[in-house]
Amino acid sequence: MSQIETPEIVRKAATETAEPQYKRPPMYRVVMLNDDFTPMDFVIEVLVRFFHKSEQIANTLMLQIHNEGSARCGVFTRDIAETKMQQVETASRTSGHPLRCIIEIDSED
Repeated sequence: MSQIETPEIVRKAATETAEPQYKRPPMYRVVMLNDDFTPMDFVIEVLVRFFHKSEQIANTLMLQIHNEGSARCGVFTRDIAETKMQQVETASRTSGHPLRCIIEIDSED
């Protein structure tokens, strides 16, 4: 009996592997919103605590929030952005403040 020969194209297809195509996950901005009740010192504290901003940068952001109505606090993957938003709002409610954040898709890729 003769042995059946496997065509070259079949052997090659079985052994070749494609390079994985990695795609960067979509990023989201966390935007802090102004209100007329949250103390400025508390906003600075939140920016330092949850967004790891220096006192100077936190002060600048707080003034931007106060004067312009909002400021971007950071850009993260969706899960992290949602967690940061929840941390800010939980800390705010616990302290009796109405401070809020929103997340937006970041188009600066």
